[in-house]
Amino acid sequence: MTGQPIPLERLARPAQRALTGAGYRTLADLAAAPESAIAELHGIGANALRELRTILAEHGLRFADEP
Repeated sequence: MTGQPIPLERLARPAQRALTGAGYRTLADLAAAPESAIAELHGIGANALRELRTILAEHGLRFADEP
């Protein structure tokens, strides 16, 4: 796992606020969470989820509930 910060600059401001407000700071934090938990956050939409999946994949990671 990586303690590398989430590249928030790649996301819209509402998604940035949603993640930081919920305590998601690193790629490891995201990879430990099920996608459904992230999707439930106010400010996270389809575009943000798609970008987060891409970011995780670029680092060889995925959400906890992905096969």
